[in-house]
Amino acid sequence: MSDISLTHISPMAALSIALSVAIAFVIHWALYWIAVRVVKRARIEPVLLPAIFQPTRWLVVLLALGAGLKSIELGERIEDIWSIGARMIFALLVGWLILRAMRAGKAMLEERADISVEDNLKARRRRTKISILYRICQCIVGFFVIAMMLIAIPGVRTIGVSLMASAGLAALAVGAAAQPALKNLIAGIQMAFSEPIRLDDVVIIEGEWGRIEEIKLTYVIVRIWDDRRMVVPVSYFLEKPFQNWTTKTSDLLGTVFLYVDPTADIERIRTRFVEAVKSNGRWDGRVAILQVTDHRADALELRGLLSARNAGIAFDLRCEVREAMLTFLRTDMPEALVRGRQRVEAGEGFIERESAGLATTRRFGAAE
Repeated sequence: MSDISLTHISPMAALSIALSVAIAFVIHWALYWIAVRVVKRARIEPVLLPAIFQPTRWLVVLLALGAGLKSIELGERIEDIWSIGARMIFALLVGWLILRAMRAGKAMLEERADISVEDNLKARRRRTKISILYRICQCIVGFFVIAMMLIAIPGVRTIGVSLMASAGLAALAVGAAAQPALKNLIAGIQMAFSEPIRLDDVVIIEGEWGRIEEIKLTYVIVRIWDDRRMVVPVSYFLEKPFQNWTTKTSDLLGTVFLYVDPTADIERIRTRFVEAVKSNGRWDGRVAILQVTDHRADALELRGLLSARNAGIAFDLRCEVREAMLTFLRTDMPEALVRGRQRVEAGEGFIERESAGLATTRRFGAAE
């Protein structure tokens, strides 16, 4: 029992411990106050300091507590427990500090990459890299923190050394079992630099139109146009074809198809189409043309091309111009609407009869 019990702690020793911890709190608060004032004078937003306030405070307290306990005679068992516990807590606090600092750095970098502006290609590229690399660093820091905590335990260290002989077989088994996860993890790292997609990209995937809403380490969340979410493995974007409408720029061409009678005045329709596009505030001023793209037996296919700043605006522009052209054809050029033609001649099953100078046709058996 003498090994696991504390020896007599004098009032002065207890006071020394309490005083060292109190001084640690005061010193930390004073240093934090000075740092905040310096940062504000430099007209820099204090984002990092509030993030690391809690981890640094408890680190200082841990160091002060360790210094205070040196003045106390502890049993051998208690000293071993304190040594192991202090190392584990230190590793945990350092990991917490690094993660909080990383999160603050990520927030500062994302503030400089505003994706709410019209031309946000560079900002989306930067945010995508930041998001993916941040999650990779999270995993690395978490792995090392757990490793350092386990190394602090002598028994675990001994077990780890004894298991080295079977590490190769275990690695193969774990690798085979975790192959999909490792595949997506490596694909996520590759995607951070190859950039097949970025945050807020407009994509067509599995026949669905949507935007890249969030990029995780092993999967991507695509927000479909009707607010559904599609969860796609990261490896999909490196192995299968998909459409990305905003790879280089968000500018986009849209189409409007019209079907008119073969006898319609194409030039008049083209003039009205260009006017409808140019008068619409969603048009970006680049492209507005109308061409005959197909000739069928009963109709001409007209394809109108128009341009807009992004996919969403292009969709609205197409709808509004299409509606304007249909109204124009219905009210000003009804003769241009597609009509069905059928020629009926006298012959088998029909007879001709002249009445009032007009040729009419009726079926046999019809009442005269």
